[in-house]
Amino acid sequence: MASIVFFYILLFLVAFLYSSVGHGGASGYLALMALYGIAPEVMKPTALLLNLFVSLTSFIQFYRGKHFHWKIFLPFAIASVPMAYAGGLITVDPVIYKKILGILLLIPITRFLFFANIKIDELKKSNLYLSLPIGAAIGFLSGLIGIGGGIILSPVLLLLKWTDMKQTAAISALFIFVNSLSGLTGQLTKGIDFSPDMYAYVAVAFTGGIFGAYYGSLRLSQNILRYLLAVVLMVAAYKLLFTPA
Repeated sequence: MASIVFFYILLFLVAFLYSSVGHGGASGYLALMALYGIAPEVMKPTALLLNLFVSLTSFIQFYRGKHFHWKIFLPFAIASVPMAYAGGLITVDPVIYKKILGILLLIPITRFLFFANIKIDELKKSNLYLSLPIGAAIGFLSGLIGIGGGIILSPVLLLLKWTDMKQTAAISALFIFVNSLSGLTGQLTKGIDFSPDMYAYVAVAFTGGIFGAYYGSLRLSQNILRYLLAVVLMVAAYKLLFTPA
């Protein structure tokens, strides 16, 4: 019983912190489910469904703050959505799936520990011909693994200096939503399994997402929670990469 309660506490924490930076939290949800031994065929659709609720909540908050830019978002989305659908049609071997997920978890770990508050003094103009292939690649990987792609898009936008932190959060949130919807649609065509506790998962994640998006827009410090989440993700990454399937 205690372990289940701890699972829901961590689920709330994941949704809270991810939404505070414009993410849906799929990589965090997948990490938690991996720690609790949930099968990949259940993990993928569950994470994507949770993503839909949390990313949309996050997007609304950041959009209201006037941080969203359609011109930057659209090329990424146009290329990523069909590729996310294609990725969702593919069933990955469970062993390979866990290794890929373990590697992907290194991105949010690095983000939460070392790049929580990046300051960009001068923004550069976005490039259509660069946005399209990046969007396509992220979209395919998103559908394949069961994430929205925000953990990959966010550092790309910041490294290219096309957006600041708040703009990145706004664009990533909607990017995650459309990719999660597309990837989930792809999986639905071949039949998927959801956890019997799905309603509870959605309620907890949605609540965490609401609070996270709200407090994230207020620039409140969340250092202790961020470090705690990073530790959880590191444990999950270690389990996925270095323990037998």
